Amino acid sequence: MKCLLVMAKAPAHPLGLEDELMEEFSFINVNFLPPNTTPLIQPMDQQVIPNFKKLCTKALFQRCFEVTSDKELTLREFWKNHLNILHCLHLIDKAWRDVSHRTMKSAWKKLWPDAVPEHVFEDVKEDAPIVEDIVSLRKSMDLEVSSDDVEEFVEDHRTELTTEELQHILMEQEQAATEELS
Repeated sequence: MKCLLVMAKAPAHPLGLEDELMEEFSFINVNFLPPNTTPLIQPMDQQVIPNFKKLCTKALFQRCFEVTSDKELTLREFWKNHLNILHCLHLIDKAWRDVSHRTMKSAWKKLWPDAVPEHVFEDVKEDAPIVEDIVSLRKSMDLEVSSDDVEEFVEDHRTELTTEELQHILMEQEQAATEELS
């Protein structure tokens, strides 16, 4: 049996992963993509992920608006008492189903241009109405927000955290849990 694992050079990938795999699974060959090529050749990076994030944000604020509009709830009460993992899974499912076929097809343009029909444009601008919907929903909840704020929010989550940043977050969570117990 032979296996090829192709990975991006992401800072979150554990150091020495290739050596560890080779020790236990000698049939696995690990190859890393050249630096700075991942966004060019990974189809999901071609507007699919940002579009999905905007759709998730829209679904989240739709739910928030639906729950809080009938009741005298604060946002804090909504987050604490009216949003759980199951709700989040439903929001993710809805957002994924709302990613358009056009967005999915256009994602292949850079990697496999011959597979994308001419009428599917490389720059898919379908997310403008999504951003407008998010801004409208948030304003209806008396939250000040602009389309630039939404774009910045999505862009902030585009970069991967380094191992050190993930460890720092874990330490903060452990410290908060310890303080809460004492």
